[in-house]
Amino acid sequence: MAWIKTIPFDAATGKLKQLYERVTGPDNNVDNIMMMHSLRPHTMEAHMAVYKYILHHSANTIPKWFLEALGVWVSHLNGCDYYVQHHFAGMKRLMADDVRSDALRAAIASNDIPAMPLDAREQAAMRYAERLTLSPADMVQIDVEALRMAGWKDGEILEINQVTSYFCYANRTVLGLGCSTEGDVIGLSPNNNADPDDWNHR
Repeated sequence: MAWIKTIPFDAATGKLKQLYERVTGPDNNVDNIMMMHSLRPHTMEAHMAVYKYILHHSANTIPKWFLEALGVWVSHLNGCDYYVQHHFAGMKRLMADDVRSDALRAAIASNDIPAMPLDAREQAAMRYAERLTLSPADMVQIDVEALRMAGWKDGEILEINQVTSYFCYANRTVLGLGCSTEGDVIGLSPNNNADPDDWNHR
């Protein structure tokens, strides 16, 4: 499951046990990405806080399904199948349109933004996320201007930037520590957007 030691739910004590209890899913399942942090629980706490505030916060104005789609795209670009699987499942559930979501995943797998069943505004966000993921040092002001011209407001541009940046961080945690989906329940997420401190994955 990992290239470093991890502590399972049943063996956790103290602060780690408290954090595990906050992030559990069915049958006390803890996503492997969270167990990657088990030797340094404070980093799990930081990861979950960033994740919840960036992707699952009631103050976001971009629909959650599209934020998840950005995450699937960024994870694909980074070669992180763990996050592609988890967040595609979440995106598909939120879209409630199997044909469209499957077509979007196929276009993502083909690196084909024009084939993505998205409007021009959403495709512009995908282009921004691609550049920021693959060529961050090459970003220039026109990359943000292109989002404005496509119809995104500055607060929404910040959401797109932060979701892209979060997934790059999370992907590198997975890829750098050998995290797999073995034993995970795919596609769960903390869905109580109204409470940023509710991390439960049920």
